Amino acid sequence: MSKFFTLTFLFLSSTLIFSQSSKSKTTEKTKPFVLGVIDEIQSKELGENRILNIYLPEGYNPKDQEKYPVIYLLDGSADEDFIHISGLVQFNSFEWINQVPKSMVVGIATVDRRRDFTFPTTIENDKNRFPTTGHSDKFIAFIEKELQPFIDKKYKTNNSKTIIGQSLGGLLETEILFKKPSLFNKYVIVSPSLWWDNGSVLNQDSEIFQENFNQQTEIYIAVGKEGLTPTQVPRVMEVDANLLADKIKASKSKNIKVYFDYFPAENHGTILHPAVSNSFKFFYPKSKE
Repeated sequence: MSKFFTLTFLFLSSTLIFSQSSKSKTTEKTKPFVLGVIDEIQSKELGENRILNIYLPEGYNPKDQEKYPVIYLLDGSADEDFIHISGLVQFNSFEWINQVPKSMVVGIATVDRRRDFTFPTTIENDKNRFPTTGHSDKFIAFIEKELQPFIDKKYKTNNSKTIIGQSLGGLLETEILFKKPSLFNKYVIVSPSLWWDNGSVLNQDSEIFQENFNQQTEIYIAVGKEGLTPTQVPRVMEVDANLLADKIKASKSKNIKVYFDYFPAENHGTILHPAVSNSFKFFYPKSKE
């Protein structure tokens, strides 16, 4: 009987040890799932370090000659829009989808979007509510003088540059389009906060409206069923977005193309993902077989 208990004890002990050993080996095999790389740039224009989340397309090799389009993403933190937009880019570049060429995504992690994405306002109430606002000029200088040269020098990029932004990000894009249109040749402007400073951006002139503007530029503008804006003077998001599209459509330049997309089933919180997906169809139309 004692031998039986001894054998049973040894069997259970060896099983427990084997089980623990097996779990230990299993644990050792786990490793992080890597979506991209985290880079960092020291900005003199902004006076701070900025984090960049970067998605590199399948097959990317810094030693190869192939160069890739770059998609710059505002609100590009990991807990904002970087992951799901990178997923859209990856999906649409699969060879069996072939909607978008293999592209890099550069997500600019947010620090203070009200500071970075807005120009100075004349509305006193907004100055008081948002005291850090009004420094988009510095952020645009950061993009032009530091970020784009940094990315072009460090990564394998070509001349295709897209920018994606929503809400205040869409406002910033509109300002860039009017003031520095050559920074990008594709603009994805989603639910832009054109109400800022009582819609003054809609009154701005730009070289893109002139007949001699010669850069091929494509602008995709989308808005959902979003209604009134957070302003003292009543404005409607859908109306402002339409006004922007109409203003751009009136350009005398043959190099400007604009597409307006309305999503009645989406709101300010849900529109970005389907809008970006649709923008790829506008930028890269498939020929009908």
